[in-house]
Amino acid sequence: KKVHDLMSVLINRYFETHLSLSAADADMLHMKYYKDYGLAISGLVMHHKVDPLEYNREVDDALPLDGLITPNPELRKLLEDIDTSKVKPWLFTNAYITHAQRVVKLLGIEDLFEGITFCDYSRMPFICKPYPEMYDKAEREAGAQSSKDCYFVDDSYLNCVHAQARGWTTAHLLEHDMPEPPERASKYQIRDLASLQSLFPQFFKSTLADRASEPRSSQL
Repeated sequence: KKVHDLMSVLINRYFETHLSLSAADADMLHMKYYKDYGLAISGLVMHHKVDPLEYNREVDDALPLDGLITPNPELRKLLEDIDTSKVKPWLFTNAYITHAQRVVKLLGIEDLFEGITFCDYSRMPFICKPYPEMYDKAEREAGAQSSKDCYFVDDSYLNCVHAQARGWTTAHLLEHDMPEPPERASKYQIRDLASLQSLFPQFFKSTLADRASEPRSSQL
């Protein structure tokens, strides 16, 4: 939550400084671009021709994450429980590579993913979620044979709507203090990542072991 709030402050400051807007207008345009495009930087590139790498330096890379993000043993345990013989853990982010790598390193989970698909701020045209080309890129880079082979978790309503529509099995992650949306973004909606173990037990070693240890019912 604190990271999100600080990110919003830096984004608004960027809008104010580079577009010469008042604080109120900067916040309003920031929210409009986020709602319309899924990412504020998308609107900035599309309508104002800003340099995405400059934006990354002044916003994402400027975040003081060292004091906000610490190793997360519970998250690491959950990721270590994934049966990688059945599913390939893959990061899929709208952040640029530098920010993404910094976050997973601070969380202490950087070694638990087989790869990452990120929003490449250095290349044009600028592509990010929820554009179809970004999902195509993720499937290609992760080596997915079909959209039906993809399982996706995201905290963005819009990203989940588009992932669900293309055939990905999708879980929308809601913050604990967020109200439920009037209409679900996807088939699954969760409040914490640990819920994935009960939703998809076939992909976790511990749930498979629990099932194997259960006594078999007699068949008539």
